[in-house]
Amino acid sequence: MVDPLSEVIALLRPRTVFSKIISGAGRWAVRYSDFGQPSFCTVLDGSCRLTVDGQEPLTLEAGDFLLLPRTPGFVLSGFELARAKLIDPKVSPAPAHEVRHGTPDGDPDVRLLGGSFIFDKSDTDLLVSLLPEVVHVRGVDRLSTLVRLVREEAIAERPGRDLVLGRLVEVMMIEALRTIRGETAPVGLLRGLADTRLAIAIREMHADPARAWTVEELAKKAAFSRSAFFDRFSGAVGVPPMEYLLGWRMTLAKDLLRQQEISLAEVAERVGYSSASTFSTAFSRFVGEPPSRFARAGLANGL
Repeated sequence: MVDPLSEVIALLRPRTVFSKIISGAGRWAVRYSDFGQPSFCTVLDGSCRLTVDGQEPLTLEAGDFLLLPRTPGFVLSGFELARAKLIDPKVSPAPAHEVRHGTPDGDPDVRLLGGSFIFDKSDTDLLVSLLPEVVHVRGVDRLSTLVRLVREEAIAERPGRDLVLGRLVEVMMIEALRTIRGETAPVGLLRGLADTRLAIAIREMHADPARAWTVEELAKKAAFSRSAFFDRFSGAVGVPPMEYLLGWRMTLAKDLLRQQEISLAEVAERVGYSSASTFSTAFSRFVGEPPSRFARAGLANGL
């Protein structure tokens, strides 16, 4: 059975950019300016406070996992009032050793592993569309196990560390996505997949994106009337069924266009278009540039 969530993650191909150990003791606070890229944090020991811009403050405890898809500005601190030191992650160099805030000596009150990652492909909006601003997960045994593995790998400095950390972060992200269910999911693919009947239609589109689907056919697959399916799909996923299908086809097309050995006609056929010219028109309208230019730009950027 096709798993749309796995397909999305497979296309994004996340990898770690850097990770660092952060600790704090006594009176301390740091403010990170808006980063605009996905970042993560796992709490290895102790606890601290996190306040993300526009969100209620959170207490982070040992074993917690945090994912910020866009990473807006935030303050990380202890529990004593302190003036926040400003850090700009876009210009600050990645530290080579543990970063300590507050009292420099003695045991820390909290120790975290934090980092950021990018994707091998450019469709980062795909991840952001799946998630709320802050994903805070606690009490999930599988994630706790992954946190422990991440801690061991980060501290050990063994050969292959960056590769292993990258894979662990990918699995952690998938596990975090799995915890977002039903009404707790933002409008988008996750909420659609949480609806068992809508999930049938979504899986059908992912299993055969080149098929000339109609709303009526998809409604029948999901055991809805046409109008009920259209309204329920649009409300849960955020876009009408055919618009979602178009977006997924264009995402697949982008990935295929980055593969030099595939012709434009073959890309068109694999995403449901009868000719290269018809596909080029649709792609240009959706993406804002012709497929040939998109492919050249991807090659130049090494994507």
